[in-house]
Amino acid sequence: MAFAVALLLTLAVFVGLMMWRTRRIAAQAEAAVPRAGRYTPVNDGGIHWVEDGEGPPILMLHGLGGTLGHFTYGVTPLLKDRYRCIAIDRPGCGWSERDTDDFAHLTHQARMIVEFMKREGISRPLVVGHSLGGALALVLALRHPEEISGLALIAPLAYPQPEIPPVFRGLAVRGPLMRRIVGATFAVPMAVRMAPRTLAAIFAPEPAPEDFALRAGGLLGLRPKGFVAPSADLTVNSDLNEIAEDWGSITAPGGVLYGEADAILDPQAQGAALVARVPRLSLDLLEGRGHMLPITAPRETAEFIARMADRAGLARAA
Repeated sequence: MAFAVALLLTLAVFVGLMMWRTRRIAAQAEAAVPRAGRYTPVNDGGIHWVEDGEGPPILMLHGLGGTLGHFTYGVTPLLKDRYRCIAIDRPGCGWSERDTDDFAHLTHQARMIVEFMKREGISRPLVVGHSLGGALALVLALRHPEEISGLALIAPLAYPQPEIPPVFRGLAVRGPLMRRIVGATFAVPMAVRMAPRTLAAIFAPEPAPEDFALRAGGLLGLRPKGFVAPSADLTVNSDLNEIAEDWGSITAPGGVLYGEADAILDPQAQGAALVARVPRLSLDLLEGRGHMLPITAPRETAEFIARMADRAGLARAA
């Protein structure tokens, strides 16, 4: 009996220390990467966003566990002289919010983004989607075709994956309560410990830039919601089982950009397969490039986006 009590007390102290450390790390992360833009309330949450430039609108959607900083890092500075560049934190990510994990589903996120666009008067933008943001962009094109002008898909997730990429398997926690328990205790200290290995896997075969944590907002992943949101976002795999068969109905013009050496998503199984189903999309491949193209290849990414804007009929600002 005494041993059991001692064990429980030790466990309680350990969990308490993990919770304290998590809160401390999260506070430091938020201080280092504060809210940078505007916040627009929508039903079931709110959207944090920044804009730069004038001209036809381009709406940018980041991937799993990311922030709008993935685009402001290097892409928007190259486009702002010709376009109104609008980068958002997807619902639940960065400084955006969603009320429950139920709204992680692609159709719910798409509805929230359309509501945000209407509230802010963003009319028929070119939608740029990276990775999981590409899946969301496809749902916008499929379910809300009248709200967008075209697609620029960068290393998009388009089809269900047979298994979760190894670097993301630690996120595979089922149930909102368990996600919050893990997020409030062990996830953040473990993320700090694993950060070099995680970044190396996500950026492979290219090196992760040393300023990623601050300049691209990577530090915001070191918070409880930085675990909870991407863990819930893994439900998109089941969403795609139901939705992906309808991609052939998409009529929006645009294209797909992939790095040939992408270590997260297969350029052929995702990119080439999508283009084969959607006649108005084309595929461009970058030799030797990996998954994080908006950060590692901003010039090529910006040039691709500009070409897709032309294809969608967006007139550039003079």
